[in-house]
Amino acid sequence: MNRIWKPNVTVAALIEREGRFLLVEEETDDGLRFNQPAGHLDEGESLATACAREALEETAWGFTPTSLVGIYQWPRPQGDVTYLRFAFAGELGAHEAGRTLDTGILRAVWMKPDEIRATTDRHRSPLVAQCVDDYLAGRRFPLDLLRHYD
Repeated sequence: MNRIWKPNVTVAALIEREGRFLLVEEETDDGLRFNQPAGHLDEGESLATACAREALEETAWGFTPTSLVGIYQWPRPQGDVTYLRFAFAGELGAHEAGRTLDTGILRAVWMKPDEIRATTDRHRSPLVAQCVDDYLAGRRFPLDLLRHYD
């Protein structure tokens, strides 16, 4: 019997404020790692809605996606999972002080691009740096590129 292969669809928020990007430090099977606020698409959810939800759950910051930075396909070196990541840029919203962060998230941290590059050995995946580089290069695509049907 043939196994049906499907990638894991994820979303990521590129949130920039005064030259710093909002990342999360999270517990993984490989130890503590940095990542953009990111997570899996839930059933029935639009990609942009998923991104706003994940950003809030992982950082306690509101986020409104306004453009798509890129779509990234990355197979983990272990060969067990392929991720299809939709990365969004957008507007930072209000901070919900005292909000409990998702399980496994130690903290949200603002980092400059050079700090992000200096910690690549602690990134969740190579997509962390690539998404920042693409954002800094000005890659932006309109959200109407994506169609969501309820």
